[in-house]
Amino acid sequence: VFSTDRIIAMSFPSSGKQSFYRNPIKEVARFLDTKHPDHYKVYNLCSEKGYDPKYFHYRVERIFIDDHNVPALQDMVKFTANVREWMSQDEKNVVAIHCKGGKGR
Repeated sequence: VFSTDRIIAMSFPSSGKQSFYRNPIKEVARFLDTKHPDHYKVYNLCSEKGYDPKYFHYRVERIFIDDHNVPALQDMVKFTANVREWMSQDEKNVVAIHCKGGKGR
């Protein structure tokens, strides 16, 4: 996990067997709800898989980027505009950004 005051980079929030070696989704949700209640948005950059956004109160944006590939320029523009808009709404707002492993995309 990489973190600044307002940006959190992490690996995929997982369930089932994958939660043994990746971030368990319920623990990620608990952390965000405890540390940043109502002030976080999760960005899933993983094109390979998703999860139920209810864990994060439906504050999830999905940008489909294939692993080990460069994202399309339009996707990067959409992503950065969305992050900028969210962050400007409240100085308490944070973003949690992830792909699969937490460092590739």
